[in-house]
Amino acid sequence: MVPFGGVISDIKGRAACYKHDWTSALCSGIKILAPTFYIFFASALPVIAFGEQLNRDTGGSLSTVETLASTAICGIIQSIFGGQPMLILGVAEPTVIMYTILYQFCIKSPDLGVEMFLPWAGWDKLIPLYFPIYKCITLRVQPRIHSYEAMFKVLNFSCKTWGHLEELCHKNFYRRKESEKGWMRAIVADYGIPLMVLLWTGLSYTVPNKVPSSVPRRLVCPLPWEPASLYHWTVIMDMGKVPVLYIFAAIIPAIMVAGLYFFDHSVASKMSQQKEYNLQKPSAYHYDMFLLGIMTLICGLLGLPPSNGVLPQSPMHTKSLAVLRRQMIRKKVVKSAQDCIKQQGTGTELYGAMEAVFVEMDSEPSTKDLNDLKEAVMQSSDSNGETPAFDPEKHIDAYIPERVNEQRMSNFLQSLLVGLSIFAVSIIKMIPTSVLWGYFAYMAIDSLPGNQFWERILLLFIAPSRRSK
Repeated sequence: MVPFGGVISDIKGRAACYKHDWTSALCSGIKILAPTFYIFFASALPVIAFGEQLNRDTGGSLSTVETLASTAICGIIQSIFGGQPMLILGVAEPTVIMYTILYQFCIKSPDLGVEMFLPWAGWDKLIPLYFPIYKCITLRVQPRIHSYEAMFKVLNFSCKTWGHLEELCHKNFYRRKESEKGWMRAIVADYGIPLMVLLWTGLSYTVPNKVPSSVPRRLVCPLPWEPASLYHWTVIMDMGKVPVLYIFAAIIPAIMVAGLYFFDHSVASKMSQQKEYNLQKPSAYHYDMFLLGIMTLICGLLGLPPSNGVLPQSPMHTKSLAVLRRQMIRKKVVKSAQDCIKQQGTGTELYGAMEAVFVEMDSEPSTKDLNDLKEAVMQSSDSNGETPAFDPEKHIDAYIPERVNEQRMSNFLQSLLVGLSIFAVSIIKMIPTSVLWGYFAYMAIDSLPGNQFWERILLLFIAPSRRSK
């Protein structure tokens, strides 16, 4: 087993398609903004909620400003230098719990105190660097991880939480509603999440202010330019003040945290590259884990809570890009077919026109998909009116293969937007906490379709004769 063998192999594999990772985004044009904003809200809103939780549990030592900064920095590094651009990074709940326990330990230790909470908080996470060096990633959990993202629990909803959830779910399936047509339908389907956040935030101001103080209403966090948000940037200067005994004693929780990061990051990466997405470019599990160790070290030196691959945002990102790719293929195929029909082309010519588009748009078109399409076109053209003519606008959807627009731009832009959100904290503080938790519920529900655990549960309510083989 050659040290760094897996990392080097991953770098070579991804280097061959690095240029295409950026140029392929240009082919999408302005349409790339839809998945960008979609995953931006999926990434930013949970991080904001976790930041509010950290602010409450650490006495203001860490807040939403720090969680947003960590997510932005790690996201930009992953999008530019990472192996798998589908992977979304962010501060997760296990990190919040870990830092809360660390803070409580420090304030109870007379040799440490609040000032010594952050200087050495991230050094021990160099352990993740060990895993890819000796190809430990190959030991990752096997297909049972497909049920992992179903374990997404949400508690203590207010009425606005359920209202926000209902609206989001409605907008998510808006595109499938055949009775709605036109640009308004596309806007609501693509940008329903920010619209609903704005709507429910506005409606929250119509509620009377006579609400018990024990009920959380809005975010509480310092502004980025206030002293509470600035002191952690210089924690590296205090590293020498921490007693040596505590530095080395941290190896015990470090091993546990490293194992958790190894599992979380690997599962998120695996879920974003599921077989059904038919990704064409190679994976980079070893290199991404190695890069995670470097990013965790950077966050530790800056006094920020580290970020890692998150669920369900990573598979949500891939799924949104699959929808975008499907739209691009469909538009070109339908236009090519309609042009052929206008010229009164034969069934063979109609199929040839659509096949040419599939070959152009897909480097490795599926032979089975093309054969099914050919059979449908030829059957309708040879039926002498017994079978309805092949209408590309109505019938093509069943023959468009699942493909993902594999590129780095959406991840880079959403990470950049998360970073810019730091300067909008004064506006973010206006969002009700119930809207944030409502979005958590939406992400959980949105991740269910395609989840093997969920689909097997649904099979219990479907008659055996009606189950697809």
